[in-house]
Amino acid sequence: MVNTRSRTKMAENTDLLALLADMKRSMEKGSMEMKKGQEEMKKGQEEMKKGQEEMKKGQEEMRKGQEEMKNQIQSHVEGKIGEIKDHVNNCIERIEEDVRSVKREIGEGEVQRKFEEVLRVFLHICE
Repeated sequence: MVNTRSRTKMAENTDLLALLADMKRSMEKGSMEMKKGQEEMKKGQEEMKKGQEEMKKGQEEMRKGQEEMKNQIQSHVEGKIGEIKDHVNNCIERIEEDVRSVKREIGEGEVQRKFEEVLRVFLHICE
């Protein structure tokens, strides 16, 4: 009976050792899978960081491009304003010359009336 009990105990111990060995293999496998997952996650984080850096560079390039466009537009507008001012000044000079010419030809009262008429026409044109 002692032999049988001893054998039964040994069989149980053998089963327990086999179960422990299976558990150990399973834990090692899980640990390796977890380590692999962590490495993949780290790689993904590095790729994401690279992507963020590229996006930051792209945003900086876009900001520089917008600034350059703004400067070009501002320069163009200032040039057009200068052209318009020159044109208006030339128109005023021609009107003043016309007034002087008319003044020489007709009396002072008539000159004032003509000047106001020409000024109304000019203002109407410039609107």
